[in-house]
Amino acid sequence: MSKEPSRQTMRAMVLTGHGGPEKLVYRTDHPKPAAGADEVLVRVRASGLNNTDINTRTAWYSKSVRGATSEALDADTSDTTGDWGGSGLNFPRIQGGDVCGIVESVGANADNALIGRRVLLDPCLRDLDDPDNFDKAGYLGSERDGGFGEYVALHHAYVHPIESSLSDAELATFPIAYVTAENMLERAQVTADDVILVTGASGGVGSALIQLAKRRGARVVAQCSASKHDAIAPLGADALLGRDVNDLAAALQTAIGRPTVTVVADVVGGAAWQQLINVLSRRGRYTCAGAIAGAVVEFDLRVFYLHDLTFTGTTISPAGMFARLVKYIERGEVRPLLAATYPLEQLREAQAAFVSKKHVGNIVVTVSNDE
Repeated sequence: MSKEPSRQTMRAMVLTGHGGPEKLVYRTDHPKPAAGADEVLVRVRASGLNNTDINTRTAWYSKSVRGATSEALDADTSDTTGDWGGSGLNFPRIQGGDVCGIVESVGANADNALIGRRVLLDPCLRDLDDPDNFDKAGYLGSERDGGFGEYVALHHAYVHPIESSLSDAELATFPIAYVTAENMLERAQVTADDVILVTGASGGVGSALIQLAKRRGARVVAQCSASKHDAIAPLGADALLGRDVNDLAAALQTAIGRPTVTVVADVVGGAAWQQLINVLSRRGRYTCAGAIAGAVVEFDLRVFYLHDLTFTGTTISPAGMFARLVKYIERGEVRPLLAATYPLEQLREAQAAFVSKKHVGNIVVTVSNDE
């Protein structure tokens, strides 16, 4: 057995402020957390990347940023805190909300049976006394240190044992992307009667949306770069469209025999946004959890109200949703799409690859092992 538990420090990639990759500092002497009475100490095996990591680092959530994530560093972000919740981020912070690890120790009020179990961590941290009050919610890796370090201490309510033959890295592709996708579908009330258009279908949330919408029996049209179609085809979409479509209604007519869909699940936004709204059928639903191509769009209110549309935004997932996702994984109802792995000390390089959007699925940082 390793003597690692006796150490008082750990390796971690620490975010020191808003800015470029230079704000991520690799440390080998970062203080190791200790589990409180209601907490468990998890040794992180793998931690996935997501857009929130980049958006927070670059202060993209500032309202002064008008375009894509890549444009954030050219904007004046002095008017706001730059974090997703708008309440301010405390630095230094260890990011990383997608954590797969092994429980190393537990506090006095946690179950000893958790020790040694492989677990996934629910990244959405609610007030356990007021779980339906989303104003009190935060995220692992944002309001609390996350998985880009060797250890995480977290309340046992957010720690979910999992039985799976998947690797640690594969399991780390699931937490934020898949619970976000499930929440989008839940908010839009997607059923087997729906035809759903998924934008950004080759990314983490997009690939999750395809699988989870098919799980509900919906008909799925996936939209992403044509060069990535072969990679996402096994996920089961009924039709694939290219990213740059001049006439989306015509493309849908050709692909599925109708020019409209009942639901749009969007994580892209940007210049093509108006086309998405125009292809929603009457009483259609638009659900959104991202805007990687641009946050500010032109919105024709007449299309919205004359077609009786419903819009929903998604950030905080309700209690119980993550536990449901863990069961989907254990039953093999969803599959990982692991694009690449990087060691912790190469997080900057991993984020650069993530921002380039040349990958399909999720990129994961490997943190520790049992050696």
